[in-house]
Amino acid sequence: MSASSKNVYLIIGAGRQGTAAAYDLAVYGKARSITLADQSLSTAQHAAARLNRMLNKEIVQAAALDAADSDGVQRLMQGKDAVLSAVPYYYNLSLTETAIQNHCHYCDMGGNTAIVWKQLALDGQAQQASVSIIPDCGMGPGLINNLGAFALSLLDEVTEVIIYDAGLPQDMQPPWYYQSTFNLNGLTNEMDGQAVVLRNGEITYIDTLSEPELIDIPSIGTLEADLISGGTSTAPWSFKGKLQRYENKTLRHPKHWEWMRAYKALGLFSEKPIQLSEGKVIPRELFHTLLGEKINAPFIRDMAIIYVKVCGNQNGKQATRYIQIIDYFDETTGFTAMERLTGWHCAIVMQLQVDGKISPGAKPVELAVEPQLIIDEFAKRKIETRIL
Repeated sequence: MSASSKNVYLIIGAGRQGTAAAYDLAVYGKARSITLADQSLSTAQHAAARLNRMLNKEIVQAAALDAADSDGVQRLMQGKDAVLSAVPYYYNLSLTETAIQNHCHYCDMGGNTAIVWKQLALDGQAQQASVSIIPDCGMGPGLINNLGAFALSLLDEVTEVIIYDAGLPQDMQPPWYYQSTFNLNGLTNEMDGQAVVLRNGEITYIDTLSEPELIDIPSIGTLEADLISGGTSTAPWSFKGKLQRYENKTLRHPKHWEWMRAYKALGLFSEKPIQLSEGKVIPRELFHTLLGEKINAPFIRDMAIIYVKVCGNQNGKQATRYIQIIDYFDETTGFTAMERLTGWHCAIVMQLQVDGKISPGAKPVELAVEPQLIIDEFAKRKIETRIL
C-alpha cells in the first residue's frame, strides 16, 4: 500500500500485546478502522469494547479467526493496509504469504529465528507486491535490535554492543522474584537451547544460562544478566563484519536465575516424553503446570528495562557509552510496560510501513527501519531513550 493508504489495520491475536498495539494505532496511527481478531470471539469483543471505551469512539471491531484457517485469514486481510500477527510464531510464515498475496504490509512478534529466515526469503515476492515484511518486532527482538543498530552511530568506531533487557514486577517477592507477563512457553524457549552471538567477529552459539553477570542499572540497582535464545534474532548476521561482539542478555533479580538453571539441569525444559509408572509425561508441560500458577499474574505493575553497553573508540581513545530505556506500568490506561514497549513497537512499525517510510521487501527489523525514527516515535509517547 502507498502513503495514500486508508489506514485500515488488522491485528491477529487479541491478547495483551495485540490490544496495546490496537490502542497505539488508534491514538497515533491515524487509524480509520482496526479489526482485532482472535480465535476466541469473546476475547476479541472484550478487548474491542475496552479500547472503544478508552478512545471514546467506535474504531475497533472484533472478529473471530483461527490463524490456521487460511480461507478465514484470506477474507479478513482483504482491503487492509497493514497486518500484525500477535499469535504464536508457527503461524507467521503462512500469514506472511497471505499478506503478500493481499498486498498488505505485515509485521509480527516473532519468536523463532528459523521461521524468520523463511519469511525473509520472500523478499522478492514482497517487493513485487510493493509491501514490506518485518518479522520479529516488539520489545525484543525488535526494539532492542533497533537500539543495537543505533549504537553503531555513537562512537567513531564501535567494536562491541551488549544489550541487557527485562520485564520485571516492580514488587519482586520471594522465592521467584519474578512474574510472567507473556506466554510461559515463550519464556521457557528463551531459557532453552543456545544463544546466537557475535564473538571475535564470528557467529557463535553458546548454551543459554551459562554466562551470568551482575549489572548495576542506573535508578534500578543491581540485577543479574544471563544469555537467552532468540533475542539477537538475525542481528549477528546483519552486523557481522561491522562488530567484534554483539549479544543479548536478559535481566532478573539476582536470586531468580539460580532456580531456572537448576530446572534446566534437571531436564524440565525438555519436550521429549519420559516414562513414569502410570504413563508418559512431557517434562516441559509438567514444569509449566507447576510453575505457571506461581508466576503468572492476571494483573501486574511492572517495569521494562533496556540497557545497551556500547564499546569502541572515540577521538583515538577507548570509550564506552550506554543507551537506556526504562518504562513503567501506566496507571491511566492500565497497560503494562511490557505491553507498551512490545505492542507499541509493532504499531510504530505498522505506521511507518503504511506511511511509506519502510521500503518494500522482506527485511530484518534492525536493517529495515531507521533507528532514529523508532526513537523519535517512542519520544512522542513520552518514552525517552537516554544516552549515558
